[in-house]
Amino acid sequence: MSFDSEMRNFDRVAIFADLEPEAQRLIAFASETKILRAGDILFRRGEKSDCGFIIKTGSIALDASDTGAPVKQVLGPRSLIGETALLTETERPMTAVAREPTTVMRVPRTLFHRVLREFPKSAQIIRGRLMGRLSGLMSELEQMSASQIKA
Repeated sequence: MSFDSEMRNFDRVAIFADLEPEAQRLIAFASETKILRAGDILFRRGEKSDCGFIIKTGSIALDASDTGAPVKQVLGPRSLIGETALLTETERPMTAVAREPTTVMRVPRTLFHRVLREFPKSAQIIRGRLMGRLSGLMSELEQMSASQIKA
């Protein structure tokens, strides 16, 4: 994949689309590319997270049960796995398994934090989007709570 096409992929991943082009370039240069075979495990449920992954090619199945049951979520190219891990330490809520030959870009949290420090305009935009999503989530929770009280 050429560098130009890799940069265009950033515009298709929500949190990275908000970054200034220079910030996107820094991430593209400083991130690690990992190549997985079908069946390779990217990470396991319960592991500490220190990065996010952008799927460049292929697909990743996310398995919350670890029981071997059919998975409910499969992500393909230009999907981000571990958005929360870019911002703060957390545990992986699911196991991620390559369903076919897959290439991912590993974006370390330290790199993402560096980008937010060095590009404050990008940081403000991302903060605004995250606040909007959090506000929407809070509204949904309030509606659920109100419907539970009425029931």
